[in-house]
Amino acid sequence: MEERSWPAKGPASYFPSIERTYGQPIQHWLDVIAEHPEDAHGQAVARLKSDHGLGHGHANALVAWYRAEQRAGEQ
Repeated sequence: MEERSWPAKGPASYFPSIERTYGQPIQHWLDVIAEHPEDAHGQAVARLKSDHGLGHGHANALVAWYRAEQRAGEQ
């Protein structure tokens, strides 16, 4: 898999901290979110928190980024 560089603004500004804190690349977390496309934003955040131990801010940033990327791909 190709290594991606994440821009450091908006939700992505959390990405370096997420990678350091949880020891997984951002793509890992985006893949986890993608496993449950039926989840609403809040459900996806809650799942990351309960199932994977992410903090609220980190989980919210990941879901916000994922949803924005999905919307951009639909255009």
